[in-house]
Amino acid sequence: MAQARATIIGGGPAGLMAAEALTRRGIAVDLFDAMPSLGRKFLMAGKSGLNLTHSESIDAFLAHFGQARPYLENTIEHFPPNAVREWAADLGTKTFVGTSGHVFPKSMKAAPLLRAWIRQLKARGMSVHVRHKWLGWDETGALLFETPEGKQCVKSDVTILALGGASWPKLGSDASWVSHMKEADIDVRPFEPANCGFNHAWSDHFKDRFAGEPVKAVALTADDVRINGEFVVTAYGIEGSGIYQHTRVLREAIKEKGEAMLRLDLMPDVPLEKVITRLSKPRGTRSFSTHLKKTVFLSGVKANLLRECAPDRLDDVEKLAEAIKGLSLKVTNARPIEEAISSAGGISFETLDEGFMLTSRPGTFCTGEMLDWEAPTGGYLLNACMALGRSCGVAAAGYLKAR
Repeated sequence: MAQARATIIGGGPAGLMAAEALTRRGIAVDLFDAMPSLGRKFLMAGKSGLNLTHSESIDAFLAHFGQARPYLENTIEHFPPNAVREWAADLGTKTFVGTSGHVFPKSMKAAPLLRAWIRQLKARGMSVHVRHKWLGWDETGALLFETPEGKQCVKSDVTILALGGASWPKLGSDASWVSHMKEADIDVRPFEPANCGFNHAWSDHFKDRFAGEPVKAVALTADDVRINGEFVVTAYGIEGSGIYQHTRVLREAIKEKGEAMLRLDLMPDVPLEKVITRLSKPRGTRSFSTHLKKTVFLSGVKANLLRECAPDRLDDVEKLAEAIKGLSLKVTNARPIEEAISSAGGISFETLDEGFMLTSRPGTFCTGEMLDWEAPTGGYLLNACMALGRSCGVAAAGYLKAR
């Protein structure tokens, strides 16, 4: 009897983890990818250190998935943060927990981990076919690909689609697969930018002086959700990890009202009363900037944020203290999805069974960022993609063996 084989389309973390689950169960895999090499988005994420996961409790971890939590909870619990660290260690990559709880490879590099992973998967029975762009299904139900040698058809008993979302299209996540799904009457929710920057109209003076400056040790509040973190001032507005945590809330507010308000606490560890007391010290002949620096230790970009966003509150101690503890920043539209780290939207979970198989196309599974969920960076996005890939691989192996 011929060895059972599975087809995976998409060579990112979700597709590779699906291949891991299948090959560990003795099932050979043909993995197709439109790009010349695998894991391009994975490598791009690694340029900032490759945040693999987060060390917080599983309940706190799952809270970051919002409305999608009911669909992802079981999947992530079967491949939680500690399992990610064990997987990396098995590939020869030691990890460490950073001061903020984020988990990174000790080398802070993605390439060695990816190379070891692909090498291991090939040894277990994964065959790789690059420069194969999926064009949907032909009239017989076979998979149709555009290749350097022309169009090719591939028959498959089980298929896992791991085609990514709509962000960073130059790396392969261009959502070109959406039209094929719609032709097959599969519900795909519109894609929107997630983990993205937002526009804010800085003055020319502030923009010229501070674009590119990080604003660290602040608390950011949107829709009554307060998160300690940091962000970066950009020429167009704001971006960075603290902003990404609020992407969904800001995006929804902009849709409803045309704008969204973000409140910044520039001294998150100091209560308002103590800020007032410090600012109330006699100023004497000191300039405003010197007084601010000497009393509440604010200078540089933080001090100038006060000048930029609350110029009418600088001469009143209580109003200034309130601005320091709750500086309002209005943002308008989100940045284009092509600039976003990830995307929201995708295939509706209602079209899938518990193993992420399309109910209208038995034997076809969907995984990763092509599904309708979102999560912030910081290890949540990557961990969930790998967990989803693993679940799909396990389910697809069960489906194959049942046949």
